[in-house]
Amino acid sequence: MGPVARSIERKLTAALELDHLEVVNESNNHSEPPGSESHFRVVLVSGAFAAMTRIKRHRQVNTWLAEELAGPVHALSIHAFTPDEWRARFGTASLSPPCLGGSKADVSGS
Repeated sequence: MGPVARSIERKLTAALELDHLEVVNESNNHSEPPGSESHFRVVLVSGAFAAMTRIKRHRQVNTWLAEELAGPVHALSIHAFTPDEWRARFGTASLSPPCLGGSKADVSGS
């Protein structure tokens, strides 16, 4: 994961209590050089979206990511769901929480 993707993940995780987050760099699907971070898809699942229309959800995500959208990010595809919408669309599999970083290899003394 590159620095732009990490920034997106960090900002969305700080802004929302998320049940699920995916940040996918889709730059390689476009005419971009290897390693580019210009086209992203984000999938967010949060109960906070229950009180928002779909357009309000998108506008809010755009606000949280204004710095990235003004700079390196050329295109952002937003898929924002409530937990109930997610389950209705994708089934009852439990949602994975967003990764907080690190790995077992990072733990010393194990």
